Amino acid sequence: MAEHPHAALVRKGYDAFQRGDMDTMRGLMTGDCTHHVPGSHPLSGDHKGIESVLDYYGRLGSETDGSFRVELRDVLVDGRGHAVSVHRFTADRGGRRVDAMGGIVFRIVGEKITDLDECVADIEQVDEFWT
Repeated sequence: MAEHPHAALVRKGYDAFQRGDMDTMRGLMTGDCTHHVPGSHPLSGDHKGIESVLDYYGRLGSETDGSFRVELRDVLVDGRGHAVSVHRFTADRGGRRVDAMGGIVFRIVGEKITDLDECVADIEQVDEFWT
């Protein structure tokens, strides 16, 4: 059985992110997409518009001296424009290390990602890492 196109889109995004291929990322999202980042740390909040989203992704790398890594574990779809990813992420920053589980709820319209709602397993751990 072939993978659902929305799951394939999310997997392609994770692959491009991991390779630092922002040109591919740009092609997967709408110009007005928003990435919602949970927590109360300097990177949290709503990153609105493709340039703001890509800047956020760049900051994940620059704030961790390039150590930020994401391992996609699974993608679930509903066939109605939603996909949910489950991933593990690791990074080093300022003598601290984060190794945590997270996920993203994607909204997909016209085969492009329009909205990303990020979730983490331990919000306090993530806040502490980024603060």
